[in-house]
Amino acid sequence: MESKDNEKKKLKLKVSAINEGTVIDHIPAKSLFKVINILGLDKIENQITFGTNLDSKKLGTKAIIKVSDIFFEDREINKIALIAPNAQLNIIKDYEVVEKKIVEIPDKINGIVKCFNPKCITNHEKITTCFNVINKTPISLKCKYCEKITTAEQIRMS
Repeated sequence: MESKDNEKKKLKLKVSAINEGTVIDHIPAKSLFKVINILGLDKIENQITFGTNLDSKKLGTKAIIKVSDIFFEDREINKIALIAPNAQLNIIKDYEVVEKKIVEIPDKINGIVKCFNPKCITNHEKITTCFNVINKTPISLKCKYCEKITTAEQIRMS
């Protein structure tokens, strides 16, 4: 007679492994589609597998994204730190994890966040937003143009 744990393991569905590519793990479940958007994954034709509301010891629930044949630059992947500060990036080659990275909030953020100030010039003209990160935990951003502070709750992606 098999134990209940063994029975439960058999019932879990497995997501197929990728040969080459990137796995982004430990994304808060509610942030999955923001991460997909911020990385432009909705515009590529590579195989993408994602799951959300998966059990996580760290987060309670989490999301995961697997992208075949794409290796992100540090600058690209660190964008997700704004919305998923504990995300982990796993580089896969020949079905093996060859490198692990933790995302980091960059010191400057250009073009991915809207200024919270409705009167800011970036909200009225074709000017790329630019923020200095003045605090990483909790995150606060200072607009280069109007100098208003945008907090984590106010962040809206461009």
